[in-house]
Amino acid sequence: MTRAAGFDAVSLQILWSRLISIADEAAAALLRTSFSTIVRESNDFATVLMDATGASLAENSIGIPSFVGLLPRTLQHMLEEMPAETLRPGDVMITNDAWMATGHQLDVTTVSPIFRKGRLVGFAGATSHVPDIGGVLWSADCSEVYEEGLRILPTKLMIEGRENRELVRLIRGNVRVADQVLGDIAAQVNAQAVCAKRLSEFLDDTGLEDLTELSAVLQARADAAMRKAIAALPDGTWRHVVKADGYEDAETTIACTVTKTGDRMVVDYDGTSPQIARGLNCVMNYTYAYTVYPLKCALDPETPRNEGTYRAIEVKAPEGSILNCRYPAAVNARHLTGLFLSGAIYGCLAQVVPEKVIADSASPAPRPVTTGMARGERFSQVLFGSGGMGAGMGRDGLNAVAFPTNSGSGSIEAFEAGAPVLVWRKDLIPDSGGPGQWRGGLGQEVELEVMTEEPVRLSLIADRMKHPAGGLAGGGFGLPAKVVKGDGTHPHPKGRSTLLPGERLVMHYGGGGGFGDPHARDPAAVERDIENGYVTAEGRKRDYGQGG
Repeated sequence: MTRAAGFDAVSLQILWSRLISIADEAAAALLRTSFSTIVRESNDFATVLMDATGASLAENSIGIPSFVGLLPRTLQHMLEEMPAETLRPGDVMITNDAWMATGHQLDVTTVSPIFRKGRLVGFAGATSHVPDIGGVLWSADCSEVYEEGLRILPTKLMIEGRENRELVRLIRGNVRVADQVLGDIAAQVNAQAVCAKRLSEFLDDTGLEDLTELSAVLQARADAAMRKAIAALPDGTWRHVVKADGYEDAETTIACTVTKTGDRMVVDYDGTSPQIARGLNCVMNYTYAYTVYPLKCALDPETPRNEGTYRAIEVKAPEGSILNCRYPAAVNARHLTGLFLSGAIYGCLAQVVPEKVIADSASPAPRPVTTGMARGERFSQVLFGSGGMGAGMGRDGLNAVAFPTNSGSGSIEAFEAGAPVLVWRKDLIPDSGGPGQWRGGLGQEVELEVMTEEPVRLSLIADRMKHPAGGLAGGGFGLPAKVVKGDGTHPHPKGRSTLLPGERLVMHYGGGGGFGDPHARDPAAVERDIENGYVTAEGRKRDYGQGG
């Protein structure tokens, strides 16, 4: 039996699984007590258990990829302002600073110290996308971060179990839907309390005094698993470039170089477009997260994640670029850039291990944000929707499933209950998946109508209209995205406009890229697509060269 620092392999796996279950139980508590549909329906959150040094030990299984590995980084900024030795039971720290945390101010991060027998043994952290943070809503057309809402520098939300009333009053006075915002933050605090309680029970059951030794071993195992996966690749350097719509006529470029040497990998974005005076910029934290996550999915998908997972990967981006912007750049819609990174990385890896990657997916998909008054109350609601996922070797892409993010629209009934917006239609779009030996996932069409007596402000965040998801190994492009009003006009894809009472908005979420030569697709698979309504007879002839 193999042993590592006193833990046999079987026991270690059991302990690791139980720690993950603690993070998952905290996540369940957050979901069940949150107020906004963004959290409880669209899955835009994460919970993390960290050791006493702030290193990630276990992450919840369904957390948003953009939060991967970032809570420990955020915690270090918090500890610079509130050193560990000054913390007390019942303290809760908070920040939403874009550069310290997840890249825009709509994500609020809270962290609680966990004490046992008077000693600090760990930290429980949570991050969620709140429905509003003031400013201009969730918009892409700002020129500086100052326009994008309330910035909360690292401070204490709770002090030894007592609410910091002045901070809560400050938040309440600066957001549109205060009950939802503060309700979601309270849900995070509740989730952290669940995490702390379960960790205490875990230590009691195992007889461990703290997490120090166990954390070191688990991080080493995760590190070894990723290094083994990287070492299996041949040494080399691969480059790929992807284009994004950018802002109006100013298209943006993401240049990616992946270099593998031994059991280490460097991802360098030198050559990427400089930062712009709009909210499409990414801070380095966000770029890091959406670089290591697709690599984890491709190279080592089975091993649980923790701090050690990413030690073998170095991420570089030029300072002042759209992937490493300088303060005070606008960052509100940073996902319109960051969600292209998986396609750039997989374009590199496809040159050496095509069987491990997928073609480009249709993320980022259009996201309409509506706000206004209904029945005397303010509402603010965002519809999360997904285009098609890219195809891979031996598998078609999934229909209307997001990647690399895993946020979803959730229940349409819950969305409609949260705002006076009626969803008339939500259908898959035939022929929208990129043709290939393996077809890209289909996009979808969503039509909604404003059901208010007064005009509603619309903030639209959309891309993939000029540059749809590309294919790999000869696969074709997916259908581009499109947004149109009922009168046939096109709202600005990254701007703010107005929806009148009774006015409808129709959105086409694009399709995923195809993989392999379309003419090599099994005719039986094409026939099934015809029967399922995924491909039309015209599409079969045009894209696959089959049929009369």
